Amino acid sequence: MSPAIRRSDSPGTRRRSRRWAAALGVGALVVTGGGLLAGPAQAMAAASVAVDFPTHCIPPAIAGIPPIDGTTSAQISVDNAAPKVGDTVKVTYTVVTPAASNPVDLALPADIMTPTGKVTVAGAQSTDITVAGPKKNDPVPGKGAFPSFAMTGTFKVTAPGEITLSPGDYNIHTSYIMELDTPCTVTDPPAPVSQTIIATDGAGQVNERAIQLGTASGAAGDQVTVTGSKFTAGAAVTLAGRAGDALTGDTATATADGSGAFTGQLTVNDPATTAIVAYEGAGWDAAKGAGPQAYTVTGGGGGETPDGSQKLTSSVKAGTLSMSQAGDSVELSAVDFGQGGASTGALRTVTVKDFRGGPAGWSLTGKVTDFKGPAGATIGASALGWSPACTAKAGSPSTCAAGSEGSVGSAGATLASTPNGAFTGGEFTVDAGLSLDVPAYSATGTYSGVLTLTLT
Repeated sequence: MSPAIRRSDSPGTRRRSRRWAAALGVGALVVTGGGLLAGPAQAMAAASVAVDFPTHCIPPAIAGIPPIDGTTSAQISVDNAAPKVGDTVKVTYTVVTPAASNPVDLALPADIMTPTGKVTVAGAQSTDITVAGPKKNDPVPGKGAFPSFAMTGTFKVTAPGEITLSPGDYNIHTSYIMELDTPCTVTDPPAPVSQTIIATDGAGQVNERAIQLGTASGAAGDQVTVTGSKFTAGAAVTLAGRAGDALTGDTATATADGSGAFTGQLTVNDPATTAIVAYEGAGWDAAKGAGPQAYTVTGGGGGETPDGSQKLTSSVKAGTLSMSQAGDSVELSAVDFGQGGASTGALRTVTVKDFRGGPAGWSLTGKVTDFKGPAGATIGASALGWSPACTAKAGSPSTCAAGSEGSVGSAGATLASTPNGAFTGGEFTVDAGLSLDVPAYSATGTYSGVLTLTLT
C-alpha cells in the first residue's frame, strides 16, 4: 500500500501566514465603522466636549491590512480657559474611544503603545500643536477594544479673542516584536471644535515666536524638522531638546530669514527627551524663545555616542514559515487476502521551520483520499489512522504538540502544532506511525491514496 504525500505550502498560504503573524505582532489596528458624527461645539462654550469625527487609518504595511475608515471620539481640554496674550496654555488631547480594536485572539501586553498627534488651533490665531503621550496602556484582551489614551502639548497665546481647539491627526506607535506606526488622519478636516477659550489683552510686549515639528515622535538618533516663525530677522536660532524642564545635549542651529521664519533639523539622541524648544541668544529664555513642543523618543536604547566611540547597529530580519519532507511516497506492509488487518508504515519525516519571529503559532494538518485498488475496488479514507509525534530542536522558543492518535479521513486531522505566544519560532521534526485497516476479503492488488499535508 503506498499513500503518496503531497505538500500544500503554497506561496499564498505562506503570505497569509506572514500577514497573520504580522497582525498579531504589532497589535494592528482595525478601524470600526458606524457611529454618528457630533455637530460643532457651541462657539462660546467654556467647557470642553467630546466630539466624533471620521478617521482614515493606515495599518503597518507588514500587517497586510488595507486602510479602513471609521470613527474616533475625542476631547480637548486646557489648563486655562481664559488666558491672557503671552500666556502658555497646556492642551490635553484625549482619544476617548479609539477607532480601533484588537482583531485577533492573542492578548496584547501593557505599555506597548506610544501616541502622538496634532491639535488644530483656529479663530483669533491659527496653528497646529504637536502633542505626545506616555508609553503606557492597559493590556488588551483578544478581540478587545483598544484603551483610551491622552496626549499633551502647549501653545502660546498671541492674539486676544475666541480661540477654538479641534482634535487632529494622531499616530499610535507600537513597540511589540518590532517598532511600527499606525497613522490616523481626520477624513474631512478640521474635526468639530471640542474646546473654546477666550483670550484677553495682556500687559507688556508679546512674544509671538512659535515653532512646529514635522513629527511628534521618532527613534533615538532620528532627525526632526523644526519650523519657526516671528523670530528676529537674521537671528541665529538654537534648536534644543528638553527632558522635563532641563535642556538636553541635543542641539542644532538655524538662521531666521528676513521674515523671521526658519527651517532646521535637530537630531534627537537622548531617550529622555519630552519636548523641543527654539530660542535666540546664548541660553534658553522664554521671552526670546518658542515651545516647548511635545516630542517622544520611541523604542529602546539611544543616547549620545561619546567622542572616540562608534555606535554599532544591527537588525534581525523576519523569515518565513515553511516545511520540507524526507520523501513523497510511503510503502505500507502487505496483508493476506481473507485475513486483512493492519497495513503499517511510517510517515516520511516532515521538518517545519518557523523563522517569522512573531507571536503566532502554526498548525500542520493532513487529510487523505480513498485508497483505489484493482477493478474499481476501494478502501475508505477513514480506514487510515496515525499516531503523531513532534520534537522541537534545542533552543526553539516554541513547544511542539503532537496531534491525537486516530483516524485521518477525508475531513482531515491535526498532525502537530505550536501555540500562539509572546515570542514563538524554532525548528521542529514531525513523524507519525501509519496504519491502514484493510478488510479481510479486499481484492488482491495494489491500493493507493494521497495524504495531503497543509501548514498554516
